[in-house]
Amino acid sequence: MSIIAQYGDVFIILACVFGFFMAWGVGANDVANAMGTSVGSKAITIKQAIMIAVVFEFLGAWLAGGQVTQTIRKGIINPQLLSDDPQLLVYGMLAALLAAGLWLLIASARGWPVSTTHSIVGAIVGFSVAGLGVDSVAWTKVSQIAASWVVSPVLAGTVGFVLFKSVQMLIFESNDPFSAAKRYVPVYIFLVGFIVAMVTLVKGLSHVGLELGFGESLMIAIGIGLVVMALGIKLEGRVNREKGNKNGDFQFTSVERIFGVLMMFTACAMAFAHGSNDVANAVGPLAAVISVVNSQGQVGGAAALPWWVLVLGGGGIVVGLVTYGHRVIATVGTGITELTPSRGFAATLAAATTVVLASGTGLPVSTTHTLVGAVLGVGLARGMAALNLRVLGTIILSWLITLPAGALLSILFFFMFKGMFGS
Repeated sequence: MSIIAQYGDVFIILACVFGFFMAWGVGANDVANAMGTSVGSKAITIKQAIMIAVVFEFLGAWLAGGQVTQTIRKGIINPQLLSDDPQLLVYGMLAALLAAGLWLLIASARGWPVSTTHSIVGAIVGFSVAGLGVDSVAWTKVSQIAASWVVSPVLAGTVGFVLFKSVQMLIFESNDPFSAAKRYVPVYIFLVGFIVAMVTLVKGLSHVGLELGFGESLMIAIGIGLVVMALGIKLEGRVNREKGNKNGDFQFTSVERIFGVLMMFTACAMAFAHGSNDVANAVGPLAAVISVVNSQGQVGGAAALPWWVLVLGGGGIVVGLVTYGHRVIATVGTGITELTPSRGFAATLAAATTVVLASGTGLPVSTTHTLVGAVLGVGLARGMAALNLRVLGTIILSWLITLPAGALLSILFFFMFKGMFGS
C-alpha cells in the first residue's frame, strides 16, 4: 500500500505518457486498416483519409470505446491474486503500455501492418506469467480473445464475399450497370449508416450517460441511416454517365465513380469502428492504473472511467495517424489485392460491421485480422489469382512475431519498474 501512496502521482503521469504513446502506435499502424482500402482503391486521397480519420477515429473512441475498455482493463488478469500486491498490477500495466507502444513504433517504421490487440494482450499476458505466475491470467478470457482472432477474419471475409457478389449480380452483370448503381448504391449507403448507428446506440453510450432501449435505438438508427442515404443520393447525383459505348469500359468507369462516393461513407464507418474498438488497447491498462491509485491500492474495485481517458486515447490515435500512418496505409491499400472502389466498399463495410459488432459485445477483436479477412473475401470472389500471396505471407509472419515480441518487451519493462520502485 505504501508504494501506491508514495508514488501514486508518478504512476498516473507515467500511465498517461505511456498510454498516449500506445495510442500513437495504434494511430500510426492500425489506422491503415481503417483507411487502407479507401486509399488503395483511389476513392480518396491520403490527405482526405487523414481528415476523415481525425474526426471519426476520435468520435469512435469517445462515444463507443468504453465497452471494450472494460475487457482489456479487467478481463485478462484475475484481480483477486493481486489484492496483497497492487503495485505489481501497476508495474505490469505500465510495462504493457510501453512494450506494446515500442513494438508498434518499430513495426510502423517498417510499414508492417501488425495487430495492436495482439501487442497489448500479449504484453499483459507476458508480464502476468513472468511476474505473477500462470494462475494470475484469466485464460478463459484470453482464449475467447484468441478465438476472435480466427472468427473475426472468417466472418469479415464471408460478409465481404457476399457483399461483393451482390454488387456483381445487382450492378455489374445487369443490362445497364450505371442505372443499376444509381438504384442500389443508396441502399448500401443506408446499411452503412444504420449498422454503425445501431450498434453504437445499443452498446456504446452508457458511459456518457445515455441509456436507450432497443426500440428507441432502432428508430434513431433507421433515422440516421435515412439521413446518410439522402446525403449519399445528393452526392451521387453529381456523377454523370461517361460518354461512350453504353456497355463498354466507360460504363464501368462511371459505376466505379458512384462507388467512389459510397467509399467516403464506408471510410467514415470504418474509422469510427476502429476508434471504438482499438482505443481500448491504449486506455484499458491506463484506466487500470488510475483505478488502483485512486482506490488506494484496491484491485478490481469499482471505479468510473474518467472522461478524459478516452479523450487522451482518441487524441493519441489522431497524432499517430497524422505523423506516421501513411507508411502502413500504403502496404494495406495496394499490397494484398488490386482494389477498385466497388471492391474496397465491400471489404470496408464487411470489416466495419464485424468490428462494430465486436466492440458492442465488448470483445477486443483485431482490426488488422478483420480487414485482411474482408479483403481476402473480396479477392476470393474474383478467384485466387487476384491475391498477392507473397504479401499475405509477410503480413501473417508479422502477426506471429507480434505476440511474443510484446510479451518479451513487457517482461523486461516489468522487472525494470519493479527494480525502480520496489516490490
